[in-house]
Amino acid sequence: MAPSVLIVEDNESLSRLYESYLIPTGINTYVASTGEQALAFLAENQPQLILLDIMLPDMNGMDILANLGAENRPQVIVLTGHASKELAVKAIRLGATDFLEKPIDADRFRVTVNNALKLKTLSEKVSNYQKKYENGRFYDLIGSSKIMQSVYQIIGNAATSKATVFITGESGTGKELCAGAIHQASPRSKAPFIALNCAAIPKDLIESEIFGHVKGAFTGATNNREGLAGQANGGTLFLDEICEMQLNLQSKLLRFIQTGTFQKVGSEKLEKVNVRFVCATNRDPLVEVNEGRFREDLYYRLHVIPIELPSLKARENDVVEIADFLFKKIAKEEERNYKEMSFATKQTMIQYNWPGNVRQLENIVRNTLVLNDALVIEPHMLPSLPSSEQSATNIAQQNYNAPPVHQSEGISDIASNQIQVKQANSVQTIEPLWVVEKCYIEQAIALCDNNIPKAAAMLDVSPSTIYRKMKTWQEQGSIA
Repeated sequence: MAPSVLIVEDNESLSRLYESYLIPTGINTYVASTGEQALAFLAENQPQLILLDIMLPDMNGMDILANLGAENRPQVIVLTGHASKELAVKAIRLGATDFLEKPIDADRFRVTVNNALKLKTLSEKVSNYQKKYENGRFYDLIGSSKIMQSVYQIIGNAATSKATVFITGESGTGKELCAGAIHQASPRSKAPFIALNCAAIPKDLIESEIFGHVKGAFTGATNNREGLAGQANGGTLFLDEICEMQLNLQSKLLRFIQTGTFQKVGSEKLEKVNVRFVCATNRDPLVEVNEGRFREDLYYRLHVIPIELPSLKARENDVVEIADFLFKKIAKEEERNYKEMSFATKQTMIQYNWPGNVRQLENIVRNTLVLNDALVIEPHMLPSLPSSEQSATNIAQQNYNAPPVHQSEGISDIASNQIQVKQANSVQTIEPLWVVEKCYIEQAIALCDNNIPKAAAMLDVSPSTIYRKMKTWQEQGSIA
């Protein structure tokens, strides 16, 4: 759709001239000759851009600019024949995008308008993303890590398309939540989102489950039944564990995806639906293709927009955000008095490997809340985790001989890798505090495999604090 521009200009010949400048661009233009007409138009319409003359017969254009709402605010280019530095500064402070002095050259006029419209498009994209991604949440997905930010961007770009999305990832990483986010972010969000776990349905019933059946099609088919494909008409059909599907059904699914038509079991009638396909698997689909368990043509038909969900251990400190959300959600369900996790508990969760990903974390959270009605969750309240995994301990507590943090049974600590800080035993051996701090932080980073966000979490500071200190050391010429 072509963008719309409101021209607020009391001089009719000038307003017609500005309209003629924009004819080659295909932009829709509207004209208001007074401030009152402009405000009436804005009350009913939302143009992307306003070309605003300052000197109007009934009011000052600055008053219109000052009263534009913050919600879905159009870009504004101020036009005046009485230019001054003070006027330009005031216009920009009130939210104007640009400032043009009359008389205006046609080429400059078009370039300025085009730039303002591009800026409007960009601001709308940013605004839409911010509405979707708030407080570490993107629809039902939670996490602020860089790797998840990339996933959110792919989802946002893919959502408006009709292309099939293929989600891969370990079991428990949230593939169905990802599929749901794709649906919620799409124009189909008000239509049904239908999910089917192909591994959970008996193989002799899965065709009927997807396509439906007619009465008498097989023993037990006492009534006509609408399949999930029909139920998802206009919306999204999510096929989880797609690699579990039998080869003979894969060929029918391929035809369904290509033509949008299918036959119910026992029927000769073709039915047509409008469905967006999203599928997922915790296997490597190419391995399944190479070993003959998954059709190659179906793989390439489905694998249009791939999304790989990372394991929980690869998501930096997302585990703390997810755990806090789950604690609050499950505490409400179980009527528990949860308030927060202790710092030591957060470190325990960050250091654990989470082989079962978010599903395992949810089970741990529920177990902890059911067995402990406490405001603050401490590490010893967590159920036993495999001893092969390291847990977090407070590094500062270890090195200054503070009382040890209570830990879950079976979780080892990093005592063998304690940070050693050189201690002063005379006045001559006292070192500047920043040198000791530098040594301590560098050793913490080394113990965390050079993962600065993880080291920052262990030290209970923000990553930006460490980066800032590293820059300071560099300026002092003493960074290692």
